[in-house]
Amino acid sequence: MKTLLLLLAMMALGAAPVSSQTQDSTGPATEATPDNPQNTTQAPSTSTPAPTLENTIDATESEEAPRRQLLHWNEYHGPHFTIRFGGGFLYDFVAYSQDTQSKEQFALSPTEKLRDFRFVLGGTFPDFTRSVTWSAGIMYDAPTHSWLVRQTGVMIQIPKLWGNLFIGRGKEGFSLLKVMTGYDGWTTERFTMNDATIPILADGFRWLGYSPKHGFLWNLGYYNDLLSKGQTFSSYHNQEVARLAWLPILSEAEGTLLHLGVNLRNGKPVNDQLQLRSRPEAFPAPYFVDTGKFPASATRMAGYEIYYRNGPWLFGSEYWFTHASSPSRGNPTFNGGDAVATWLITGETRAYNTIGGFFRDISPARPVFDGGPGAWELVFQYSHIDLDNQAINGGIFGRFTSQVNWYLSDNVRLEFEYGYGHLDRFNLKGNTQFFQTRIQLQL
Repeated sequence: MKTLLLLLAMMALGAAPVSSQTQDSTGPATEATPDNPQNTTQAPSTSTPAPTLENTIDATESEEAPRRQLLHWNEYHGPHFTIRFGGGFLYDFVAYSQDTQSKEQFALSPTEKLRDFRFVLGGTFPDFTRSVTWSAGIMYDAPTHSWLVRQTGVMIQIPKLWGNLFIGRGKEGFSLLKVMTGYDGWTTERFTMNDATIPILADGFRWLGYSPKHGFLWNLGYYNDLLSKGQTFSSYHNQEVARLAWLPILSEAEGTLLHLGVNLRNGKPVNDQLQLRSRPEAFPAPYFVDTGKFPASATRMAGYEIYYRNGPWLFGSEYWFTHASSPSRGNPTFNGGDAVATWLITGETRAYNTIGGFFRDISPARPVFDGGPGAWELVFQYSHIDLDNQAINGGIFGRFTSQVNWYLSDNVRLEFEYGYGHLDRFNLKGNTQFFQTRIQLQL
């Protein structure tokens, strides 16, 4: 029955008239920029190459609408405000092959699981003299079987501060891959160090902006748990985050881009207790690495990010260190990161947002529902995490991942993934093979 419902949803998305798939996006309005002086939305069509750069941002940030819109009943454009209703759905399937020591570490069996189900609202206020956009999101959290408030807040453009101010609940801004919504990532899950150390959301404010003349972008934020205390993502009482990046190579015409970034973060854990843990990049699996809770009055994090895009090719790496102030446990330092290479076989170029400093999902040049092949992407990634240091033995895990992504349209994506992981924990060294698939639908 679940599979039938998924197929019906996919068919409903694909049944829209072809003409509606080539219309401009009617999501939140964007302000005029040197690259877009007429304040027009630059949605791709089957005859016009999709833009490789986005120079505007709104309150939905990386969770904005797909570039092609199959439906328009979910939008309202009035004289005083606009509103758009969207949503997303992820469903995972995973099977394993384990050696003897891996079976002693964890008993794994094939399973399927709802990964994500969310509703997103966004809009603008045309009456305002400057760009003011808003967003509101709610997500069904499968592990806790509850509804959670997601990206929700207001984005205000402030030209005198050379940027935008976001106030509300959203991403902290540490790590390019974390800033991206999970629907836009090239792999099924973010790498293990990413999920172990950075909360998915935080309440506070961010100042983010971009200087085209210097190719410099920034994200500075402060957050606290005044409103989020007790939420599953709220593991810090307060945190300060700085992310700075430079784009020494940036060409719309050639599709080339070099992104060099640095991330810094200070945080105070809730109740002076810290726990770092992560699944093995497979959501239905248990936590492969886990420090358990231990006393820590503060954490300090620092790391780099580097990405090079050349047309359909993308190469990147992120790595950082997390130091915990915990005298009783020897003040441990943990580390981890990844290296990735992707190739869009069908020739598309993954778009990049210059203000947010993140990549977007793929918009196929010839969607399947227009009679084309869609977009096909080949991904290779290696990730590593080390949570063993001083008196903490959380485990060491490395994983190689090969993946094929099929983007049938801007709204439908299928993922096929093979992973090989090595876990050093419980005085055992086990090897596990992962066979994963995912169905992704967006509105």
